[in-house]
Amino acid sequence: MAAPARGTGTSEKVLRLLALHGYWQNEHSFRERTGALRKNLKNRAEIVMVSAPLCIPEPEEGGGQREDPRGWWFSDPGKSGFNAMDETKSCAGLEESLDTVAKAFSELGPFDGILGYSQGAAFAAMLCALKQQGDPRFQFNFAILVAGFKSRAHEHAHFYKEPITVPSLHVFGDTDRVIPGDMSQDLAAHFIDPVLLTHPGGHYIPVCAAQKKVYFPFLDSFRK
Repeated sequence: MAAPARGTGTSEKVLRLLALHGYWQNEHSFRERTGALRKNLKNRAEIVMVSAPLCIPEPEEGGGQREDPRGWWFSDPGKSGFNAMDETKSCAGLEESLDTVAKAFSELGPFDGILGYSQGAAFAAMLCALKQQGDPRFQFNFAILVAGFKSRAHEHAHFYKEPITVPSLHVFGDTDRVIPGDMSQDLAAHFIDPVLLTHPGGHYIPVCAAQKKVYFPFLDSFRK
């Protein structure tokens, strides 16, 4: 886990966000991918990265392309693999990931919110459900879910039984072929009064002027 940085020293509150990376990433690669976001939010939010606990086996051929790839759960336990489209009766690894994030809250927190990307966003939605159910390990005020989706694993169905009241911002791309926009909208439908932000791009975290006009007011509402 990356050690949290200190505040900026400004009189206004700087929020602290726990960031959950996507599948096949880790805290270091996600930090590199979020450079523009962190730069634009530096006066509003400090982003703390944490790596998922599950190591993804490299393919036998053509491996070595990514360093230390990680995931939050496997939809195919037998092959230690994952596909957001998988409808499975069982999966593996979620409890280890819950323990990892609970440790991050305990050792690196407190956190005002969570930022999740792709599989990390789907996992963050589960944390929102657990928070609402009264799990004391996860205390935060809001979630930003980028390219999120609803898990299709049958054993995860309990996360979506009740509407989730945690304030949420859902960001997704019109041309995202990894997690199509309708999957992100399906996840958002499980939240009460979700804020939806679409962009014309694909599977990434957008930080253009149009998105900042939504990011900034959303975050500022929690800085009061």
